[in-house]
Amino acid sequence: MRASRTVLREAGGEIPPAYSPISWRFQEQRPGTAPQEPAPAEAGGEPERVRVHDFKIPELGKVAPYGIYDIAANTGWVNVGIDHDTAAFAVESIRRWWCGFGRNRYPAATRLLITADCGGSNGARVRLWKRELQSFANQSGLSITVTHHPPGTSKWNRIEHRLFAFITQNWRGKPLLSHAVIVRLIGATTTRAGLAVHCCLDDNNYPKAIKVSDAEMAQINIKSDDFHGEWNYTISPTQPTA
Repeated sequence: MRASRTVLREAGGEIPPAYSPISWRFQEQRPGTAPQEPAPAEAGGEPERVRVHDFKIPELGKVAPYGIYDIAANTGWVNVGIDHDTAAFAVESIRRWWCGFGRNRYPAATRLLITADCGGSNGARVRLWKRELQSFANQSGLSITVTHHPPGTSKWNRIEHRLFAFITQNWRGKPLLSHAVIVRLIGATTTRAGLAVHCCLDDNNYPKAIKVSDAEMAQINIKSDDFHGEWNYTISPTQPTA
């Protein structure tokens, strides 16, 4: 529990110029004609016909929205993948946020703080996650600190309440008919507090079952924190190229 509270204190309030904190989350969806929640009644006209159950439609596939929430700027970035949910896809989502928004918003940043769930493709024990973060650290020149929420506490992640809760409200009752509809609905999400959300479609392929050897792990420039180092660690550049 202490690990999560430490992240929120360090990331909250005034953000040092060299420190960019973000939190992120994955949420799989199935395109189709089943509304996410009951739609509000409309006056007049014909009601839209929808499916009763949200079963997978093979020809439409699935989508994998990875969300990144910028705590300091109150902005969201959602990378909508159409292939496997892998650690490579997870890190590519962070890379796209950094290249599209982060480095312009925080030009003096030398470190990136990520709060993430403990499981899934960005799990604390996933080797590919750490190898891909090392690649991103080398490309960006950033030291990347990751703090995983302990098992069972992922709902404490700020992204749950400041981004995905509002995305869910925005597409309430709207059938997710296509990739374009999903991207448009996510990108149209906003709040009275000024939340802005940017969304794009990621049509890259991300193969499953990629093995990372012990030799590759030994090349990762990782330093574990004194407090629960299995959940809290920093990966620093070894050969920065940018």
